Amino acid sequence: MDGTTDVVIEDLLRRNAPQVLGALVRRYGHFDPAEDSVQEALIAAAEQWPRDGVPDNPRGWLIRVASRRLTDRLRGDAARRRREETAAALTPADAFVAPPPGEDPSGPGRAPSEDDTLTLLFLCCHPALSPAAQIALTLRAVGGLTTAEIARAHLVPEATMAQRISRAKRAVRGTRFRQPDAQDRDQRLAAVLQVLYLVFNEGYTATAGPDLHRTGLAREAIRLARAVRRLLPHEGRVTGLLALMVLTEARAPARTGPDGELIPLDEQDRTLWDRTAIAEGTALAQEALAQGPAGDYQLQAAVAALHDEAERPEDTDWPQILALYDLLVRRTPDPAAALGRAVAVAMVHGPRAGLAEVDALERAPEGAAAGASERRYRLDAVRAHLLERAGEPDAARTAYRAAADGTLSEPEARYLRMRADRLTR
Repeated sequence: MDGTTDVVIEDLLRRNAPQVLGALVRRYGHFDPAEDSVQEALIAAAEQWPRDGVPDNPRGWLIRVASRRLTDRLRGDAARRRREETAAALTPADAFVAPPPGEDPSGPGRAPSEDDTLTLLFLCCHPALSPAAQIALTLRAVGGLTTAEIARAHLVPEATMAQRISRAKRAVRGTRFRQPDAQDRDQRLAAVLQVLYLVFNEGYTATAGPDLHRTGLAREAIRLARAVRRLLPHEGRVTGLLALMVLTEARAPARTGPDGELIPLDEQDRTLWDRTAIAEGTALAQEALAQGPAGDYQLQAAVAALHDEAERPEDTDWPQILALYDLLVRRTPDPAAALGRAVAVAMVHGPRAGLAEVDALERAPEGAAAGASERRYRLDAVRAHLLERAGEPDAARTAYRAAADGTLSEPEARYLRMRADRLTR
């Protein structure tokens, strides 16, 4: 098999892994053993598929192999087997039977196309978990990130993150694997949307490492947002979040140069933007605003639509963007929204006005250490840009370097240092 085929297989395995894990957790109810069995199935596929070819039903193949590994593991544990036998006495006889060849391996009474990933997502956002645990478990089980990658994204030691994920798995152990009812779904929806947005952001702008954009992670977040929208087609928050993701991802082809260097929004080649995605995202944003009171995601989607509709940077409707940010910051304490408003103030009223807004944000309480670290470097980056526009190159250079020192993203750090060096006498 050539390198292209290997890449195709790797992408296929990544996309199917959460669905396979969801199928096993739904049928067997054991999160940790199911995850181990899925990993074994993925390893087996990575070894066999390049040699023997990709099966006609890759997802079914993975579920079948993982199911066999899991049933072998469960049978090998006598104590667990007794618990399984006790549970089996209260469960329909065919609930845990491994599917014979030719049958749909996703489970009795299930359509082959049904995706368990959405149910897995709601499980990861169980109300018994803290927001930090919800995010970590979702990134691990649904996003496919390693524990080390999640730890880097949250600026904590890997051992700490491993404990957090283990505690989260224990907390949801025994929870029935099913779509939540309407009341429970509404209670979990805010957490689900927040987690999806954070997963998307980690894919669109990785918080650490050599790559600016993790395309697979961003697209998985969009896919899951589409699935949630199919479940709740008239929920404005869901439509707004999907619109925001689609409009933001539409600019991805122009965000980096030939060597992976970061290209800021006002310098991007807008002919590279995905106009089909922009048209879809704009229509979704309009639909979201019509579905009820404008919430955070609807307002952010409207801002993204105004950026994407401008054919040139100077065509951007900054007064309208500022008006949207004024509404947004009254609704949410999100520091990113306040910083976005500061930029809009600068674009409408000049860099000095924007710098005054940044100074006010810097005096605001910081909160958690990891959040404060990211907040600090973003404040420095915006301040540097505004100082440069205000004609203060020395102060701008200092701020650019401070921002570069504060980010763990290598492309962002290179870009910020390049801006600082450009201002050197």
